[in-house]
Amino acid sequence: MTSIQAIRGTRDILPSEIGNWQMIESVARQILGCAAYQEIRTPIFEQTSLFERGIGEATDVVGKEMYTFNDRGDRSLTLRPEGTAGVVRSYIEHGLHAQGGVQRLWYTGAMFRYERPQAGRQRQFHQLGVELLGSSDGRADAEVIAIATQILQTIGLKDLSLHLNSIGDASDRQHYREALVAYLTPFKEQLDPDSQTRLTRNPLRILDSKDANTQAILGNAPSILEYLSPASQTRFDALLALLADLGISSTLNSRLVRGLDYYTHTVFEIQSADLGAQATVCAGGRYDGLIPQLGGPETPAIGWAMGLERLVILLQHLQASPPSSVDFYVVSRGEAAEAQALKLAQSLRQAGFKTELDLSRSAFGKQFKRADRSGATACLILGDAEAESKTVQLKWLNSGEQSAIAQADLLANPQQLRQQLTQRST
Repeated sequence: MTSIQAIRGTRDILPSEIGNWQMIESVARQILGCAAYQEIRTPIFEQTSLFERGIGEATDVVGKEMYTFNDRGDRSLTLRPEGTAGVVRSYIEHGLHAQGGVQRLWYTGAMFRYERPQAGRQRQFHQLGVELLGSSDGRADAEVIAIATQILQTIGLKDLSLHLNSIGDASDRQHYREALVAYLTPFKEQLDPDSQTRLTRNPLRILDSKDANTQAILGNAPSILEYLSPASQTRFDALLALLADLGISSTLNSRLVRGLDYYTHTVFEIQSADLGAQATVCAGGRYDGLIPQLGGPETPAIGWAMGLERLVILLQHLQASPPSSVDFYVVSRGEAAEAQALKLAQSLRQAGFKTELDLSRSAFGKQFKRADRSGATACLILGDAEAESKTVQLKWLNSGEQSAIAQADLLANPQQLRQQLTQRST
């Protein structure tokens, strides 16, 4: 019988590699909590119209990459291809805007796009994102960029660079769009097929083209920075000053232009020099036009998203797999010893120690080999003699030191035991 395998573009995250995922999530949760961001969890599928209106029908995401299906009620539903639209829908639906002030939200979870699978980009992928809704202040822009930078640096990433641009307000953007179309129209037949289509539907997306010939044509294209109004330029200059005050350097990238109509002013990417062609690990921007576009009140907002698969790849390049987090590995042999071992293991777990109990009933030699492979700091050994005397052999696996201790005394001073574990594990 043919075995069933994971669908192309999806992959299992195995216990041997989950450590980096958990570390990223733990760091992000701690940093975002300190910044007063609250977690929000939205459905994995939404009405298709949410993404058509929110992302735009002229985009590749909506036109080519969404997983869309009709349910049994003949409603068109879509697995979420990104997180912002769902968060904004929830913000409007539950009247979070009526609470007044700024809403700081964050999310993490699986997203879905039908793309060609490659390293760091799967058809089911995972994002961590933040949305700051209700403030047009440039400090909000600086805040979300600073938090993203802090998360990436705290998890251990190096060689990061912030690429930053301003696309101005709606008027600036319209003037630039007209200028870009005027420049590119004489070259239309030389553009790649996707860019030819975008020329009339979504011309700013042409700036993202990976086609070498199209990029060569864009070499002399006008820059969005030439079309910023004085007010937009002043705003952008103020953001650069705020980031400098925070010690965050940036690279001006006038080609960095989000191709969605609701984006305004700040757009940015954080890239890693260690990731190759898919260098972006975090991308975001200000989207003051999205909330009214989805039926809510005029509300300024800014956010970003990180691709967790890419972060994990980077961490794997920079370090070995995270060490085992097991404190004690418990081995036992004999009916009475096995019963006591179960009770002892559960007592350790309830006291907060990470404890693995060997359930194999195999010979001690085989259990000891598994204890060594587990990466545990210490091994607890119970045989017939220990069961009769109500003791346990405590063996420190890094040194081989071993001593007997009464089972009742093992947890007599949990703090001291934890200190011993810390000393022995370093």
